[in-house]
Amino acid sequence: MATPKKFLNDHVVLLLLSTNAFLTLAGVLLILVRLSSGQTTSNIIAYRPSVGIEAFQRGSVLELVSFAGFAILVMVVHTILSMRAYHIRRQLALAILSLGVLLLLLTIIVSNSLLALR
Repeated sequence: MATPKKFLNDHVVLLLLSTNAFLTLAGVLLILVRLSSGQTTSNIIAYRPSVGIEAFQRGSVLELVSFAGFAILVMVVHTILSMRAYHIRRQLALAILSLGVLLLLLTIIVSNSLLALR
């Protein structure tokens, strides 16, 4: 798939792409650094208040590493979708990239709060 020259020359698109790349890199590094801190206890992966006394559900490290994979997947998918949507409408491509920024911020917040509970 050839990228359109106008897409890569748009300053707002480049700003959003670099923001997505920074948030992805920051999220992956924060998750991996917090996981390699040496604590090998079981990790809290979910909080379900409707369950009752067992509201905190525990899981393996792989389930927390999946947050890093999700951040990479979000960046790749939103970049491809915005490149394809740029031909149709510029505002749609910008909205897709902006929602990617929001989703990456929420990923960092949720993974940080789960890692803080260990």
